[in-house]
Amino acid sequence: MAKIVAEQLVEMLVEAGVKRVYAVTGDSLNFFNEAVRKDGRLKWIHVRHEEVGAYAAAAEAELDGIACCAGSCGPGHVHLINGMYDAHKSHVPMIVIASTINTHEMGMDYFQETNTIKLFDDCSCYNQMITTAEQAPRIIQTAIQHAIGHKGVAVIGLPGDVTELKAVETDTSTQIFKCEPIIRPSDAELLKLANIINSSTCTTIYCGIGATHAHTEIVHLSHQLKAPVGYSFRGKMGIQYDNPNEIGMTGLLGMPSAYQSMHDSDLVILLGTDFPYENFMPTDNKIVQIDTQAERLGRRAKLTLGLVGDIRHTIQALLPLLNQKIDDSFLISQLDFYEKVKENMKTYIDAKGAEDTIQPEYLAHIIDNKAASDAIFTVDTGMTCVWGARFITATGQRKMLGSFNHGSMANAMPMAIGASLAYPKRQVFALCGDGGISMLLGDLATIKQYNLPIKIIVFNNRSLGMVKLEMQVTGLMDNETDMVNPDFAMIAEAMGFKGVNVRTPEEVVGAIEMAIHHPGPVLLNVFTNPSALAMPPKIHLDQMVGMAKSMTKLMLGGKMQEVFDTIKSNYKHLKEL
Repeated sequence: MAKIVAEQLVEMLVEAGVKRVYAVTGDSLNFFNEAVRKDGRLKWIHVRHEEVGAYAAAAEAELDGIACCAGSCGPGHVHLINGMYDAHKSHVPMIVIASTINTHEMGMDYFQETNTIKLFDDCSCYNQMITTAEQAPRIIQTAIQHAIGHKGVAVIGLPGDVTELKAVETDTSTQIFKCEPIIRPSDAELLKLANIINSSTCTTIYCGIGATHAHTEIVHLSHQLKAPVGYSFRGKMGIQYDNPNEIGMTGLLGMPSAYQSMHDSDLVILLGTDFPYENFMPTDNKIVQIDTQAERLGRRAKLTLGLVGDIRHTIQALLPLLNQKIDDSFLISQLDFYEKVKENMKTYIDAKGAEDTIQPEYLAHIIDNKAASDAIFTVDTGMTCVWGARFITATGQRKMLGSFNHGSMANAMPMAIGASLAYPKRQVFALCGDGGISMLLGDLATIKQYNLPIKIIVFNNRSLGMVKLEMQVTGLMDNETDMVNPDFAMIAEAMGFKGVNVRTPEEVVGAIEMAIHHPGPVLLNVFTNPSALAMPPKIHLDQMVGMAKSMTKLMLGGKMQEVFDTIKSNYKHLKEL
């Protein structure tokens, strides 16, 4: 029997390295679904919501290099968008199959018709529609090459009737090319960079996700320059471990140590980072930036020099041109300050909390201690992101995934699905906020359906904690940030897997150990302190004034207990204010 377009698509996805398709099947996807079943090399993962499928695929793509999700015409397309934006902004290679209505109905305002080109153009690096069998192999190959080459989302629009057409072979390539070119600055540019570095007395290195593959080279560079090493959230897992000169993160979720070092140095070297928070960037020293994408140079800070290059290859070529620094006084002073910062953080761990007010720092610390050295963590946007950033430590094997660029809620549980399917033998922890888990509770059923041994830890502070803090530091009373939650443990039990409520600090260690050793999925609903604050590393005057105004309004509004709890839980932070 002749091969059809749907079968041709499956063959090309398999060759590209795709292992799963995350989708809600139906309508225009049916022939593609059948082709997946018949081929047997791809697994169709039946999620309950397409947004979950897109997030799961994004996680798998970041861990494995490529992944695929699909949505049927109309609402199926729209549901994909949030996860697609996340993958696109995180620069991970993902294929999206957007099946559509039959071609003869297009342009007629037909049932469930959407314009895929307009809909997906802002969250993709490639976005085209197949309308003939002759186009199919060329568009599929081009889409996959775009996803891999641009590290982004490639959309293949596929009408239902086209999937049934007899496949046509093409004279152009259908194989997939995964190239690894060596990219570094020219010799003249490297010499210019070396002269800047050699003339510097106090240098700080700051690394992003684009530098994580160059861990060994960065440690050598740091040693040679006697330079502290800071990093972004996405860079943390690849830079922090086995790095004697690391000083933590800066940015909204970071620590004062990295912020201070960058501002106290006379030269900051930015490696593979598109750090978005310009308010945390120094303005009175020299800044050098190296990235593989020229368009990123200088858009976050005023540069002395901007260079295009792969971080590993660039440092390898640069090291022979650099002088060995002797004076380590700047490095020692920054490391000493970092130790003081970590001691301050430890006070929140030691506090532990009380019934229904477990300190989230303590909870994150216990998870970090009990998790395997190669565990995968996914974190929701919001307060759980902060606790993951500050208290989950890198080992060189661990991974941490989140919506770090798009900043969406509800990403942790769906990303854990993709991570667990990609690496079924590794521990996967989803660190969820109560606001985040509430959004996509239905896909707890997906976790049960595939019996994924994910450990879901709900940091249940009964509020939208980060939003509450945002309102307070701007001088507003928090309004409609409190949440009346269901019993998440009971919901997990209703879905068919183990759910446990954790209300006291004394229960935390045992609950985490139980979850780890339980063979299937577990949800721990942990009642954390709603008054725990996650203050940024640098407090600005307007934030001090705003917090004072907010506390005053709460007192005038008769909420003295809330003010007292906030001050009690965050005495050291508020003392700084």
